[in-house]
Amino acid sequence: QVQLVESGGGLVQAGGSLRLSCAASGRTFNSHAMGWFRQAPGKEREFVAGIRWSGTSTYYADSVKGRFTISRDNAKNTVYLQMSSLKPEDTAVYYCATRILGVVVTDDYDYWGQGTQVTVSS
Repeated sequence: QVQLVESGGGLVQAGGSLRLSCAASGRTFNSHAMGWFRQAPGKEREFVAGIRWSGTSTYYADSVKGRFTISRDNAKNTVYLQMSSLKPEDTAVYYCATRILGVVVTDDYDYWGQGTQVTVSS
């Protein structure tokens, strides 16, 4: 069992930045791939970014590439999503998720956090 708790969401103006954190507890975190997803009102949940357990490989949705950076600190059991140049269309609830196998862009993850709201005003 793995528990995930996101934090760092909030209200920010377009062009601003936020850093989301996802703290993991429970089973071994270091061997798990991590992903960030988001779900806007009336839309399906979509993949945002992913990182392998080693941190050596990262993956991004085209819509956030160059603006968002995913990283992890295995010593702290925490994964981060640094978001810059935010746009109103980035407004969504952001979820972190983990899976034992590698990163995938579908929602085929084993454990999910409760989500944190990010709102970008124009």
